[in-house]
Amino acid sequence: MTMEPVAHEQVLETAAAWRAAGKGVALATVVATWGSSPRPVGSQLVVDEGGDFVGSVSGGCIEGAVVTEAREVIAKGGTRLIDYGVSDEMAWSVGLACGGKCEVFIERLE
Repeated sequence: MTMEPVAHEQVLETAAAWRAAGKGVALATVVATWGSSPRPVGSQLVVDEGGDFVGSVSGGCIEGAVVTEAREVIAKGGTRLIDYGVSDEMAWSVGLACGGKCEVFIERLE
């Protein structure tokens, strides 16, 4: 597992390798930011059904919550658009330490 920003190609290669191994896989992508969000729009994290992941959507602030949501998307299908930050209802349980905000789109890869 790594929370370092990685090249888009490395995220996709990891996803392809996990899919080839028969694992369920989800891709999380930062689609919007506000304030001092630690990762820019387009940052990605790929998650397998066991919770292993490569990439980063926040530098560690919300990766655990994103992995949990991604595993649910893998199990149940569909997509999710989740808003993380100080202004949402999850601010006290999951938030960005920097005080910023980001929206993360999670989708299962088939």
